[in-house]
Amino acid sequence: MDIVLFMKSALMGIVEGLTEFLPISSTGHLILADSLLEFSRATGSDKAKVFEIAIQTGAIFAVILVYMQRIKETIAGMFSDPKAQRFTINVLIGFLPAVVMGLAVGKVVKAHLFTPTVVATTFILGGVIILIAERFAGQRPTQRVETIDDMTPMDAIKVGLIQCLALIPGTSRSGATIIGGMLMGLSRKAATDYSFFLGIPTLVGAGAYSLYKDRALLSIDDLPLFSVGLVFAFVSAWICVRWLIRYVSSHDFVPFAWYRIAFGIFILVSANMGWVIWAD
Repeated sequence: MDIVLFMKSALMGIVEGLTEFLPISSTGHLILADSLLEFSRATGSDKAKVFEIAIQTGAIFAVILVYMQRIKETIAGMFSDPKAQRFTINVLIGFLPAVVMGLAVGKVVKAHLFTPTVVATTFILGGVIILIAERFAGQRPTQRVETIDDMTPMDAIKVGLIQCLALIPGTSRSGATIIGGMLMGLSRKAATDYSFFLGIPTLVGAGAYSLYKDRALLSIDDLPLFSVGLVFAFVSAWICVRWLIRYVSSHDFVPFAWYRIAFGIFILVSANMGWVIWAD
């Protein structure tokens, strides 16, 4: 048993859990953590990439736990409650564009866009867009959609299409759906809640597909290492999601915008100076 490798797995899980649902992109942070910890060197680059996808499941379990009551009510009323039916349809509608786009261009994106320049650019642009969205939000006394139950199928498809932008590394799935939703008239709370719910089928589907596609790279010996990363991703994501729900009730996303801009600049500098290996 390699204790050091297990500690690295735990740290990678913590980074995943803390960044997956904040509008700051888990991709760039996992690349940085992987480089600093030399995790890919220890496990093999292909297996490390599968590991990063697999531990997203831990983060998703955290969302399921936090929203368990709403999920139970939705399942119980799926065939009898119009509210539950509308909510289920909206989540499915928002999920479908990511499936189609992921299957259509996922390989191309992974082959050509995972570069420090692309990641840094999307971090910086994402920060600027958050600042713009918050400026517009501050000018509107009320939002058109106050809660996720006020959403229409058209709202869901629009957010689902915006979620496809997250295929570009550094964009942030949560950032795209939350800020995109706010720009379309969703309240900060509604956009955040819908982003969390939309992440359940999206990330579970991506994780299952990745594990199935790369199953030849895995063995039963990998289970302990993956389990450690998944558990720590779960715990850190649970803490983060609960904190973010409270945060959005009385704060805006401006601090995340400036963080993204600063982190994007750091990516460019670190890559050019050779401080961190950002690409294979």
